[in-house]
Amino acid sequence: MKIDTFVTNRMVKGEDLNHHGTLFAGRSAQWFVEAGFIAAANLTRPESILCLKIHGMLFKKPVKMGSVIRFESKIVHTGRTSLVAYIRLFFSHNDEFLLEGFITFIHVDEHGRPIPHNITIDATDPEDIKLQERARALHSRVT
Repeated sequence: MKIDTFVTNRMVKGEDLNHHGTLFAGRSAQWFVEAGFIAAANLTRPESILCLKIHGMLFKKPVKMGSVIRFESKIVHTGRTSLVAYIRLFFSHNDEFLLEGFITFIHVDEHGRPIPHNITIDATDPEDIKLQERARALHSRVT
C-alpha cells in the first residue's frame, strides 16, 4: 500500500491558549493524536485503533490566537498489530514548520486485544523511506 498524507486544519481560539497566550500543549497534543488517528483510520476500521504511545512533540515556534494551522499525517510503518503515524504541523498561511512527531497505534479486537491488521506500507519516496527508518527504530523500542 502506498503512503497517503491526510490534512487537518484548525483555527486557534481563545479556549486553546495557555497562560502565555499561545497554543496550549495539551490542546495541540489532542489535535496531534487526532491527526494521526485519521491517517490510521483510513487504513482500517476506526473502532479497531488505540493509541499506544506518543513518541514526542517538539515545538519550533509558539502559535498565537487566530492562527490557522495545518496537521499533515501519514502512516509510515506497520508491524503485525501496530501502525506508526508521522505528523507534522505548519502555519497554513505560509507553510512555516512548527512541530513534528510520531505516534504508535495498535489494531485491536472488540475486547481491546491486539490483532493483526494485514496492512503493509511501501515507502518509495526518499523522504518516506527515511521516515519509515525513523519509525522502525521507534517501534523497536516499544515492542
